[in-house]
Amino acid sequence: MRIVIIVAFILILASLASALFFMMRDGSKTPNMVRSLTVRVGLSIALFVFILIAFRMGWIQSTGIPASP
Repeated sequence: MRIVIIVAFILILASLASALFFMMRDGSKTPNMVRSLTVRVGLSIALFVFILIAFRMGWIQSTGIPASP
């Protein structure tokens, strides 16, 4: 489970770096930059939904601070 999340974060950062590269090279009006940012947003939403589903299915557990003492 941890590997899936780490790979997703790496892909999100790679897409963000790609958008930065296209922005610096061609300016902000390139379709490649827009496509890279669209991929990043899609990956972020997919990761969020995956984490919610994994929590509901019991694949991951919360280890945070308890709600009541």
